[in-house]
Amino acid sequence: MSTPKKPEQIHTRIWLEEQEPDNPFAAKTAYCHGYDVYGELLGQARWTEMLYLLFRGEAPTDTQTRLLDTLALALANPGPRDQSVHAAMCGGVGGSTAASCLIAALAVGAGQFSGGRELFLSMELWNACGTDLASWYTRFAMPADTTVSLWPAPAHPPGFDPHGVSTATPVLQTLTCLAEISDAPLLPWLQAHLSDLETAAGLPLALSGVAAAALVDLGFTPEQGEMLYLLLRLPGAAVHALEQKQLGYKKFPFFSIELENDPAGGSP
Repeated sequence: MSTPKKPEQIHTRIWLEEQEPDNPFAAKTAYCHGYDVYGELLGQARWTEMLYLLFRGEAPTDTQTRLLDTLALALANPGPRDQSVHAAMCGGVGGSTAASCLIAALAVGAGQFSGGRELFLSMELWNACGTDLASWYTRFAMPADTTVSLWPAPAHPPGFDPHGVSTATPVLQTLTCLAEISDAPLLPWLQAHLSDLETAAGLPLALSGVAAAALVDLGFTPEQGEMLYLLLRLPGAAVHALEQKQLGYKKFPFFSIELENDPAGGSP
């Protein structure tokens, strides 16, 4: 006589499912860190509250929800000037699949220039220096880290704009709004000491630096922040890829190029 097979256990602290009695492939109930997602949260919780719960393992406060809501809106569309959005648009205009366009955006937007890796490094800076201005000056004066890594040494202080002369208006607007909401220390300190910090870095603040401070204020680790940053920037990449697919290559932004050695006979 055979022994009944026990249901397979899925080992995760994040998610608990109870299967339907007549279908082992479907969940009857699903709990996220103890909250009944479809019986308790659905219709009550907001998208960013669910994100916070998934990553942090606890429900956010009202202030944390507002802060993450506002940050998500600021990051939702980096715009066609951003490399990750531009990559998705290239996929769209070339007829690539939806997944290919988003993967292109993730791949190009994962690096150390306004990408996920820069966000990660900027969060590490915030964790190391916090609100101690002297620590920021010391850190920026340190020689480049020569530790062997998959990533090359950053070409500029993470969280700052290597091409900027002054702080971009959207960066200032985002910082002002987030600093007014936050009840944690970093964002208000950043707003009050922005000029000093930019002098220490030798560059103006970038939106990635504001996002890094916000995510540290929200309690995320650099690894969690990097994931969230990549995720929250995808909507803009998606809609621009869809639009560019309809517009075609003749209306692609930044289409005109100048060749240094034009084979058609232009000036070298």
